[in-house]
Amino acid sequence: MIRSGKMWKNVGIFYISLHHKMSEDLFIIGTYECKIDAKGRVLLPSGLKKQLMEGLNDGFVLKRSVFHQCLELYPKKEWNKEIAGVNKLNRFVKKNVEFIRRFMAGVKMIDLDAQDRFLVPKDLIDFATLTKNLVLSSAVNKIEIWDKNLYEESLDSVDDFGALAEEVMGDNQPE
Repeated sequence: MIRSGKMWKNVGIFYISLHHKMSEDLFIIGTYECKIDAKGRVLLPSGLKKQLMEGLNDGFVLKRSVFHQCLELYPKKEWNKEIAGVNKLNRFVKKNVEFIRRFMAGVKMIDLDAQDRFLVPKDLIDFATLTKNLVLSSAVNKIEIWDKNLYEESLDSVDDFGALAEEVMGDNQPE
């Protein structure tokens, strides 16, 4: 009976530490179609708003994507994690300074208005060639903002998703 108590105590400690770790990570789910108005305002879809409720008052960071012609919307807490890694780069290495400059180009702080809309600045609209119809797509801890046509083209550009998945995830073992 004593051994059983120890086992359950250890399981309880494991559960608490796992739950604590998982509660710190944000996993955004879903793909949402919406529109951008002539002033550059986008209504945050209710499905995303529900998932982001905890950090809505903290605001967001909007930036250019490094690899695609889209924008990335980070909840402020997630941006702080991302930028912490960038901040560790040695600024006496020229490549690092150039990377930081390009990575930070066009970064904007974004808040929601009273109608749950956010404003996309003109320079970022131009970068992502956003037209009226948009797709907001979850990318684990951030949201990609795409022009709908470019989003569909990007999905079609991967010929064999199964092969890509195997190459990227094939050697990863669950912990």
